[in-house]
Amino acid sequence: MNAAVEHNRSIALKKLLGDRAKTFPRGITSVCSAHPLVIEAALRRAASEGAVALIEATCNQVNQEGGYTGMTPRDFRRFVEDIAAAVGFSVDRIILGGDHLGPNPWRKLPAEEAMAKAEAMIAAYVEAGFEKIHLDTSMGCADEPVALADEVTAERAARLARVAEQAALRSGRRPPVYIIGTEVPPPGGATHALDELEVTRPEAAKNTLAVHRAAFAKAGVESALERVIAIVVQPGVEFGNANVVLYRPDRADGLIGALDQMPGLLFEAHSTDYQPGDALAALVEGGFAILKVGPGLTFALREALYGLDAIASVLAGRVLPDAIHATMEAVMLENPGHWNSHYGGSVEEQRLQRHFSYSDRIRYYWPNERAATAVETLLARFEGDIPETLISQYLGRVYPAVVAKKVLPRARDLCIAAIDAALEPYSVATIA
Repeated sequence: MNAAVEHNRSIALKKLLGDRAKTFPRGITSVCSAHPLVIEAALRRAASEGAVALIEATCNQVNQEGGYTGMTPRDFRRFVEDIAAAVGFSVDRIILGGDHLGPNPWRKLPAEEAMAKAEAMIAAYVEAGFEKIHLDTSMGCADEPVALADEVTAERAARLARVAEQAALRSGRRPPVYIIGTEVPPPGGATHALDELEVTRPEAAKNTLAVHRAAFAKAGVESALERVIAIVVQPGVEFGNANVVLYRPDRADGLIGALDQMPGLLFEAHSTDYQPGDALAALVEGGFAILKVGPGLTFALREALYGLDAIASVLAGRVLPDAIHATMEAVMLENPGHWNSHYGGSVEEQRLQRHFSYSDRIRYYWPNERAATAVETLLARFEGDIPETLISQYLGRVYPAVVAKKVLPRARDLCIAAIDAALEPYSVATIA
């Protein structure tokens, strides 16, 4: 056990959780999704554990212009709270976070225009009551190189922190805690096959902290710096379209050792989707105590929906004309913007990736009206219990829980259970 990691863990998690927890966990799962079934599954799991639920939205999902979900930060808060009310989960036990908040949605604009929009977004998030803010200003804009110097990134992060502090004061909200830094590859997973990743060098992590300290001081927001609880680094975990790079603790020893010189700070690990339970536990043990997961949860949901689609055809004795797989293919082909720059290869390879990639770009299409109607139609086909033998055949992820009578063999319950099965290793890794 690393004494510095344990000391930092107690300080950082107390700043995040406040009075919500009587005993502090080893870490916390950050559910980064805007899908209602994913959020419901996360809240139900938190309720069963007596835990706090950390739900995050990204800058592309939710912003003052609506993002791809059509929701502003205030809309997203109401959206989550409505789900909480439906399942009987206290909103006081929900922490809302904003992920990768910066100019990324507007990076095709000149830097000053993009940063002005980022400032408006930060203010909207804080005024809506988001308590955890990831400041990510690492991407270049239209008139800049793709990757910016650390000093420029830190200066812009401090600029956004100042806006956040002012928004909290103006709205009477609790000032947020902050996450700084970014990971490589970009959020949401890599677009190519991966064999091994370069783990963040200890010197790079320490430099990230140093330049942010200097920038925050220069911007007059030293008090905000006191609420920085974690740095986003690359511990050597990632997923591409067709493969997953697993965490190897020995490769991160040097990075973990850097926490000795970062009092009160932890690491936040992104793209932990699809990591096995022992890898997640090792990440938490090493100080990567905030585990981000998103595409892996909607991937599990997509598996369940496609499994139910197959079961519906078996029960009907024919392939149904409004099968959800065919509907999603049509929707994605008509609106290729969310996948065509991410999926390469032949036409056939792209078709497979649209539906089955680990990157799960299909998740961007579930809010589409036709897609949502197709899901409702599919779930409505099942009026009663689904035969266990068909669940075994097409929904293997949840079959053991169904046989054990822990999950009802009903369509909606099976969807929630599939997401919950993907969340379970995170609970095991993070709960004290």
